[in-house]
Amino acid sequence: MALGYIAAFSETLALTVIASEGLPPLLNAFTTEVEDHIKSASAWSLGQIGRHSPNHAKAVAELEVLPPLVGGFVSKHSSEDLQSKCKKAVKGICDRLTFFPALNSLLQGPPLPEGILKYVLIQIAKVIPHDQEAKTLFVTSGSFGKMQEMAVESSSEIKSLVDSVNSAYPIEIVHYYSPGYSEILLQKLAGGKF
Repeated sequence: MALGYIAAFSETLALTVIASEGLPPLLNAFTTEVEDHIKSASAWSLGQIGRHSPNHAKAVAELEVLPPLVGGFVSKHSSEDLQSKCKKAVKGICDRLTFFPALNSLLQGPPLPEGILKYVLIQIAKVIPHDQEAKTLFVTSGSFGKMQEMAVESSSEIKSLVDSVNSAYPIEIVHYYSPGYSEILLQKLAGGKF
């Protein structure tokens, strides 16, 4: 808790916690402790450290903190307080995260709950238009295709976020990775419409 309060006070103090190797013990406490109140304190502290700037968020994300936080949020064994702290930590970190590999890896893992998926897609929509390397990685890693499938199965809010990300790509790529597009092409071929 002390590290979280120190980090919450200012960007400089949060950076000092990072430079002093304060992140690994927090992650260790979150992943190895069995008591929810300790996990909650660790999640909250990680969120306080990562919420200040893209550099802070990157330092937290590079330790691969986000997947365990998402796991804490979705676990049926987590208390309400732990779930709340995990969700707030993921939101705070994702709001500042411009380190694209961390955002991309979240989509590579198990399906994200809609509440978390929303934060990830919002940030991806902010990063993709300005980072050609991220734009390419998103497609080649398979995350772009996976996102297209999510749009079909999700709410209108997620669909609109997917549309926002899609707007950064040529329409041909969007069609190519959209579910059912191969069948449409085969129907055109069979009907002689090429």
